[in-house]
Amino acid sequence: MVKSLVLTGFGINCEEELAAAYRLAGAEADIVHLNDILLQGFDLHAYDILNFPGGFSFGDDIASGRVLANKIKYKQLSSGTTLLAEIRRFLAAGKHVMGICNGFQVLVKLGLLPNIGGEVEQEVTLSRNDSGKYENRCCYLKVTEGTHSPFLKGLDVFAVPVRHGEGKLIIDNPELTRQIVAQRLNCLSYCDAQGNITHQYPANPNGADLACAGLCDPSGQVFGLMPHPEAYLSRFNHPDGGLRQRQNPEAPDEGEGLSIFRNIVTHIAQQKKSSALAVS
Repeated sequence: MVKSLVLTGFGINCEEELAAAYRLAGAEADIVHLNDILLQGFDLHAYDILNFPGGFSFGDDIASGRVLANKIKYKQLSSGTTLLAEIRRFLAAGKHVMGICNGFQVLVKLGLLPNIGGEVEQEVTLSRNDSGKYENRCCYLKVTEGTHSPFLKGLDVFAVPVRHGEGKLIIDNPELTRQIVAQRLNCLSYCDAQGNITHQYPANPNGADLACAGLCDPSGQVFGLMPHPEAYLSRFNHPDGGLRQRQNPEAPDEGEGLSIFRNIVTHIAQQKKSSALAVS
C-alpha cells in the first residue's frame, strides 16, 4: 500500500481535502502536525510521499511560505539534523514530495523547486497577483509536452480551482528561465478552455512568468502547483457541475483534480512492485 504523509499546523488548512484525495486514489493517508516531526521525532521515512497542503502558514504575514520554509530549513531536530536534511534524504531514497498553493510557496522558498543547481537554494520566488487581489475560481491548466513528472502522466488540459493572493511566479534570471524551459520544469501553464497558454487575465489569474502554474525538479520527484487539485475531487465541486452533468450524463463522477493523485499513487505502487520483484 502506498503511504502518504500530509503535514498540518501553523495555518495550513487544506489537509483534510488532500488526505481525502489520496484515499480516493487508493493510498493510505496520515495527517501529522509539523511539530510532531520537529519536536517529537516522528519518522517521515515510513512514507512514500510527503505533502505540503495549501493554507496560510503563519498567516502569510511575511512573504507567503517564508516562515514555514525557514522553520523546516533551520529548526534542529532531536536527532541533531534538520527537517530539510531529512527531506533531502527522503528524496535520495527515490521518494516524492508535493506542494499545493501555500505548500508550493514553501517548496520554492526552501529551494526544492525548481532546484536546477541541485544545491537546494532558492532560485525563483512568488509575489502578489497582478490583479492585486485574492483569486478564488476555476481556471484551466495545460501540461507541458514532454514533462517527466509522474504526477501529470497522460494529462493534457484540465480545470482546477485557484485560491491565492500571491501566486505570481517570478524568474529573475534569463539563463534560469532558459534552463527551466529546456528541461520542461515549467510542467503546468495557465491556459484558456481550448488549451492555448496565456498571460492574459482572467485565464491567467496572477501574471506568472512563463504563465507558469506549477514546477517540477529535474528528477521529477518534487512537484508543486498553485491551483488546488484536491479541491476538485468530484464533478460537483465545479461551479458548472450541474450544467456539465446535463450536457454529458455519462461523464464520470470524479473531478479532474483526482487524476494527479491517481497518477502518483499508481507510479509509486509500480515502483514498489518493481523493487519487491528485484529483491525476490
